[in-house]
Amino acid sequence: MKALLLREYKQLELTDMPIPEIGPDDLLIRVKACGICGSDVHGFDGSSGRRVPPIVMGHEAAGIVAKAGSGVKDLKEGDRVTFDSTVYCGRCFFCLRGDVNLCDNRQVLGVSTPDFRRHGAFAEYVSIPSRIAYKLPDSLPFDRAAMIEAVSVAVHAVGITPVRLGDTAVVVGTGMIGLLSLQALKLAGATRIIAVDLDDVKLNTAASLGAEVLLNPKRDDVPAVIQELTGGRGADIALEAVGATAPIQTALASVRKGGVVTLVGNITPKIELNLQSVVTRQITVLGSCASCGEYPQCIDLLARGAIKVDPMITAKAPLEEGASWFGRLYAHEPNLMKVILEP
Repeated sequence: MKALLLREYKQLELTDMPIPEIGPDDLLIRVKACGICGSDVHGFDGSSGRRVPPIVMGHEAAGIVAKAGSGVKDLKEGDRVTFDSTVYCGRCFFCLRGDVNLCDNRQVLGVSTPDFRRHGAFAEYVSIPSRIAYKLPDSLPFDRAAMIEAVSVAVHAVGITPVRLGDTAVVVGTGMIGLLSLQALKLAGATRIIAVDLDDVKLNTAASLGAEVLLNPKRDDVPAVIQELTGGRGADIALEAVGATAPIQTALASVRKGGVVTLVGNITPKIELNLQSVVTRQITVLGSCASCGEYPQCIDLLARGAIKVDPMITAKAPLEEGASWFGRLYAHEPNLMKVILEP
């Protein structure tokens, strides 16, 4: 089969690899669409430490069951499916509690670390455990279905955040996860969404998806404006979708006393935190990891158009053009968001 292999950092090549073998509880998936995630781009140069070459990346995908293991009863050859990026064991303390995203033996498709290597979906075929696969309705195209993994991350983050009807919510960072999160926040009951980003193009997209107030820290004193908009209190909740010191500080400074900040972004391992402000204002800080069983809900939301992903899909391209698109994303080409590769 053809696969896009990260042979060395910053060196992607289309190569021939063996079709993966499957066990009795596995599925062999013929990949029809796979999105390039921001984490893949960070892994491309080794900065994340989670794409140790050689590795076939790719975890935002959908396709058709090409072969089912002998123990698989609920899915069969020809079924249209998407699948979780998290490969959980199903047996550890956390899995048995239902917290599969916290699995002690957690692996991620398309990721390699010193502890594990799991080839992903930038290939014609990928092997997955059947327990992480979900059947798709015929009405949902594969390119949209490849966005379900990102949707699940946003829906999970909003799901663990105590949103109340009428809340004012701030979304800091309007990239992919931020744009999906603001839609999920509106569905959860937040009635006013304030979007914060350094990129006006992204802010305009946020407006088209339901953000009422657009703030750019390059020209706006974000916490001060939010204080003014909320009668001097601050927002009820904030969701941070970048993962760096400055945007996290903005999120914390934007909420009221007793407010909640949910952290989803994860591009830097350490940040500076204004501890006294968090403690004396009794701010609740939540960390959100991946998703945890929200796939059926997310499939339904996309199929009904309750969450829209088309405005975020910049391009669709064959696998042969994958290296070129990685280069463009890595160079931060303007107005590029989600690129879907179609093996």
